[in-house]
Amino acid sequence: MKTLVIYLMAEPETPELARAAVEGGADVVELGFPFSDPLADGPVIRRAAERALARGMRTQACLDVLARTRELLPETPLIPMTYASLLEARGWEKFASDAAAAGATSLIVADLPAGDRPDLRRIQLVAPTSTDERIRLAGEETDGWLYLVTVAGTTGARDDLSPALASLVERARAATGVPLYAGFGISTPDHARAAAELTDGVVVGSRALLAAEEGADALRDYVASLRTALDS
Repeated sequence: MKTLVIYLMAEPETPELARAAVEGGADVVELGFPFSDPLADGPVIRRAAERALARGMRTQACLDVLARTRELLPETPLIPMTYASLLEARGWEKFASDAAAAGATSLIVADLPAGDRPDLRRIQLVAPTSTDERIRLAGEETDGWLYLVTVAGTTGARDDLSPALASLVERARAATGVPLYAGFGISTPDHARAAAELTDGVVVGSRALLAAEEGADALRDYVASLRTALDS
């Protein structure tokens, strides 16, 4: 069975949205901890981060949202996704231990490359521009699975699945034996199905956030459409 990862921004209503996503068929929930300069993120996630920051969602508030989400979803892997500046500000070890105490299964730090702070257990990202050596190192250091960024660019819905994915999967399979999940630019059930034919799972962010803006029912229905495509 293919793994479906859904990204949501940490806000007060996120625990209930996360539960709706899991009811729709999500296997893993990625929780965005907003940052003022999210270099990897496109307009939808950037806008969600700005809104969350305007509502006072700083690191402690995000950890509180994580803890409430963990109460609602005791079995679901929950993965904070953020940027190195937030860990630097709180203290690297303190951030990691506080996140684990609040229920985090792992971490994603979008701008912290493999090889930097190898003691910080996290899911590594690789892109079509990554060298084979970088992919091998990321595979060695990653926590459970490797996040394949399907495009050279920012997150966001696109019309077509990136043609660069197949080559990246081939290189990653040769370099590492860990599961490969594809993200960035996957927004429709057809995208999800096509990506999952090559990989072990998919990550959906921007389009899931747009569905979440319409409420829990809309998000549940959207995730269910992805789940159906992955299982067909």
